[in-house]
Amino acid sequence: MLIDSHHHLWQYSPQEYPWISEEMPILRDDFLPEHLVQVSRTTGVDGFVTVQARQSVAETEALIDIAQHNDLVLGVVGWVPLADPNVGAELARLSQSPWLKGVRHVVQDEPDDRFMLSPDFDRGIAMLPEFGLVYDILIYARQLPAAIEMVDRHPNVQMVLDHIAKPEIRYDRFDDQWERDFRELAKRPNVACKFSGVVTEMQRRPGPKGDAWDVDSIRRYWDVALEAFSPERLMFGSDWPVCLLRSPYSRWLETVGELSYDLQPQQRYALFSSNAARVYRLDVPSDEW
Repeated sequence: MLIDSHHHLWQYSPQEYPWISEEMPILRDDFLPEHLVQVSRTTGVDGFVTVQARQSVAETEALIDIAQHNDLVLGVVGWVPLADPNVGAELARLSQSPWLKGVRHVVQDEPDDRFMLSPDFDRGIAMLPEFGLVYDILIYARQLPAAIEMVDRHPNVQMVLDHIAKPEIRYDRFDDQWERDFRELAKRPNVACKFSGVVTEMQRRPGPKGDAWDVDSIRRYWDVALEAFSPERLMFGSDWPVCLLRSPYSRWLETVGELSYDLQPQQRYALFSSNAARVYRLDVPSDEW
């Protein structure tokens, strides 16, 4: 069974998705369950984990409803107001649905890089094990030191690092600071990592072929991610439809397939299936992963 651990669905409106700028015309459209069916048919992906794209409880509820009526959606990573004093009641209500597997906050957009260490947010994170929920870490590479502190405060919370922490991927220079901080975070056994959202962090080259990239452009980032987290804590994610800014879904899937070619069959299956099923407690028969 092939599982995509990270994708999004939305009915587009400029008011609801202000982060989708005019420079992202391909994303200013609807991406709905029927479009996901087409992705599955053309790529062979069997199941998906749907992740929040705006900080709204209403969106979380809508994604849970989609999961209830769409066999392709195996689980939802939603949003709740973790820093709110009454977040416990919201977690209790939403976690009654078996489709809610985790929560995420768009920490990367917070002006304070140490936002995730605030007492109110910290209290919300500490509640997640009570409801059997994972926390997805969405940050830029510069926020990794704060993320390490946050993880160290909560060793009993299962966490997943999205998009390998979004390093600055340049064609002429490797992000050494990202590597140091990334490897340090990976020492925490309660953190898994998604190899996703990588192509959209690649700097565009000057000239008419600025969007061009190849597998060698990201190979070193793959090597670091694989070595730091091992095949047992790394999972494939597409970040569709955001990946369309730089790559068709099928090309990204093929790229990760090429990068992982030398892994043992069981390790590849962990990357593309069983790690996501285990970490998010997806309702998938164990004989399928």
